[in-house]
Formats: sequence, C-alpha cells, structure tokens
Amino acid sequence: MIGMALSSLTGLLSQILITRAFGTSASIDAFYAANRIPEILFNLMAGGALASAFIPTFTAFLTRKDMQGAWKLSSSILWLVITGVSSISLVAWATAPWLVTRVLTPGFEDPAQIERTVALLRIMLLSPVIFSVSGLLMGVLNASQRFAAPALAPAAYRLGMILSIFVLVPRFGVFGLAWGSVFGSLLHLVIQLPTLRVLKPRLTLDVGLSNPAVREVGRLMAPRLLGVAVVQLNFLINTIIASGLPEGSLSSITFAFQLMLMPEVVIAQAIAIAALPTFSAQVASGQLDDLRSSLIATLRGLVYLALPASLGLMLLREPIVQLLYQGGQFNLDSTAMVTWALLWYAAGLLFHSILEIITRAFYAMNDTRTPVLVGIIAMSLNAGLSILLASLFTQWGIMPHGGLALANTLATAVESAALLIIMRKRLNGLDLASARTGLLASGISAAAMSTALLLWLSWTNVPIAWSAIGGIVLGVGMYWGSSYVLRAPEARQLPVLILQKLRPGRRDLA
Repeated sequence: MIGMALSSLTGLLSQILITRAFGTSASIDAFYAANRIPEILFNLMAGGALASAFIPTFTAFLTRKDMQGAWKLSSSILWLVITGVSSISLVAWATAPWLVTRVLTPGFEDPAQIERTVALLRIMLLSPVIFSVSGLLMGVLNASQRFAAPALAPAAYRLGMILSIFVLVPRFGVFGLAWGSVFGSLLHLVIQLPTLRVLKPRLTLDVGLSNPAVREVGRLMAPRLLGVAVVQLNFLINTIIASGLPEGSLSSITFAFQLMLMPEVVIAQAIAIAALPTFSAQVASGQLDDLRSSLIATLRGLVYLALPASLGLMLLREPIVQLLYQGGQFNLDSTAMVTWALLWYAAGLLFHSILEIITRAFYAMNDTRTPVLVGIIAMSLNAGLSILLASLFTQWGIMPHGGLALANTLATAVESAALLIIMRKRLNGLDLASARTGLLASGISAAAMSTALLLWLSWTNVPIAWSAIGGIVLGVGMYWGSSYVLRAPEARQLPVLILQKLRPGRRDLA
C-alpha cells in the first residue's frame, strides 16, 4: 500500500501538471484518444489478463519448490508475449489512419485533430512492447512475494511523464507528452530489474510451446482475454461517444476516472495484488476453509477503507478538483466538467474495489471463465447504458458525459454483486456473520462522516485549499473515531499495523 500510495501521488502530480498545461483542450482529447490502443494492447497481452493466468501457475511451481520449471515457464511466456505484442503494434502502426477515423474517434471532424491523433498513436505504440516485458516481471515478483518494486513501477512511469512536461512539452507540445509515456514505460521496466536479480532468474531462449505449463497459462488466459477485451471495448465505446460530445468531454471523463482510480489503486489493487499469491497457495494446498476466511476478512477490510473514500470523494469533489487541477489552461468550465463526471465515477469506487478482490479469488481457483462471463454481461450492460444515459442527459439539458460515468458505476455494481453471490455458493457460504460487526460499524461511521462533511461544506467560507484539506482531515478523523468507538476490528488493528511497520522489531504487537 505504501508503494501504491507513492505511485498514486506521482500519478496525481503528473495529472496536475498535464491538466494545467493542456486543460480540457482538443490536443489532450487527441492524446487520450490515441492512448486507447496502447492501453488495449497492454491489458490484452501483458497486463491483467496475463497476470491472472500466469501467477497461479507460477505459484504452483514455487509451492512444489520446482524452480527450474518456474523459470522455464517464465522464459516461454516472455518470448511469446514480446512476439505477440510487437506484431500487433506493427499492424496498428501501419493502419493508424484507419483506426483513428473509423474506430477510435469517428466524431473528430477537424483534419488537423485527426492528423494529430494518428501521429500520437504511432509514437505511443512503442510503449506496449516495453510494458509486455515489464508486466511479466511484475507477475514473477508478486508471485515470489516481492511487492515493493512492482508497486513502485507505476511511480517510475509517471516520473517519465512528469519529466517530459518540463523538458519536452514546452518545445514539442502534446507530442512531448507522448514521448514521455514511452520513456516512462522504460523506467517502469528498469526499476524492477534489481529485485529480479535477487531471485537469480534462469531465463532461456526456448519458447516452449510443448510445455504443459505454458498451455495451462494459455488455457486460463483465453477466457480472461475475452473478458479484458470486453472491458476495453467499453472504454473504446466511451471514447467513440465522447468524441462526438462537446469539446473536452473525452479528457473530462479521463481525468475524473483517473482521480477515482487513485484511492482504488492504493486500497483495492494493493490488497488484491498481495492477496492473489496467498489465495493461490491456499487453493494449491487444498485449504478452502482458509480461503473462505481470508476472503471475507479481506473484503471486510476493503469495505472499511473504500466506503469512506467513495463518499468523501463524492462530497469533496469540487474543492479537490479546484485545489489539484484549476489553473493555467484548466479553467472554471473545465472544473465543472470534471467534477460532474467524478460525482458518478466516485459512486462506484466501492464496487470497483470489491471487484478487484473477488475476481482474484476466482483466479486463484483456476477459474477465469466465471468472472469473464459475468464481466461480458456487465460490460454489455455498460455499453447499452452509456448510449442511453448520454442521450438522456442531453435531452434533460445536463452535461452528457456524466451519463458515461454513471453507466460505468451501475454496470460495475451489478458485476460485483453477481460474482459475490456465485463465490458464496462456490465456497458454501462466506461466513458473513463474522464480518457483520465490522460492516455495520463501517456503515454507521460513513454516515457520521458524511454528515460532518456536509456541515463543513455548508458552514465554511474559506480558501479552497482549506476547504479541501480540512474536509479530508475532518472526514478521516470522524470516520476512524466513530468506527473505533463502534469497535470495528480494522479501526483497532490499523494503528498496530502502522506501528509494526515503523518498528519492525516489535513483533509482539501483532
């Protein structure tokens, strides 16, 4: 979580610099539109789809102490991923004009905007090839219980973006930002190499298509690829719809979604990354009772952290956006557009967080099919709702890009609820009774926090920095204090865990 928090802070800094340099202008719309293809490639071939199939298989070798088999598997997957991503990137480079005009942004009508998007896409297609190697290294390190370097890798990527804003953007404009993303992907890879050396990897040049473990990764990855493809298709649909909405709509939903993701990364993704190897080891050892206990305890802790983050972000969205982004090219109109999307995205933070954990439990059980099937249904719902709500918001005279954010939240809520129900049946119950006290305390404390924040926002007439920072401090204090009084387990464990990290020699505090 500490590593993820640092990554989120650097991500926030880069986002502040980007918004102030470009606002919600046409050039940054082109950047985020062009970035959609590299993101799709990374997620399909080297990101979550690969990790969800690779980590359980790699962990099984580690559990059996078969290091030779583990490194043979890693070598084979490495070369296959590099070959696949490089080939697709070359095809995308050659067909970039068609992809931009026919697939990515059919709503762009300005020839200069189209040409800019094509050029940006061709630059950023270098990143997925580098990320394909880096993504596999993250899987190897996480499966080996090495979490620090992978958690800091996103911060290294953002550092590349930050440097480009100061060095390249003043001279090359938005194209400098594109080269910064390529440089950042290199840093994302390099920061993990020292930790990899500690593991003494024994990589080979053998592709190993006949290796049963490679085929097992392929078998597990195939349905996950389909699921990721559906998710990415929804992002693509949002890009297409937003390209036909008023200028700034595409960048506004991107800025808002990234702001919502910051607490989600620190809370849910950090917990999920750490939990998957443990879940996988419990399944490999046949300890399903332990898996049931670990899952419900993890979900209870997740709700304790994600619920107040969701409500706090919704209530404090305007002072937070003004404090972080407003200035330079980011004006009051930009603030209004981003806060409107953030309202609807933040409402789904808890559901996004639950989804991170529950899907990892399915992956640990070598079941990538169920999350994919549920995800396809949910994302199909998302696509339909995006079209419907954007149209309805337009008819109602309110900013239509908010409908895209609301559609995402509703679909994610349906998906997380469905997977929880299925997992409950799969494990013969989740022992919710053991989590009832903590969940109830979290709910009551969140209500107390929300009341305090509403009063704070109505009573205070102070500079925006004080409104945002004071609201955050008040919200955290009210929530933790209320939950402590109500005996939420996490409220009492959190100070102990922090002291353990500050004083690692005091194991008696556990």
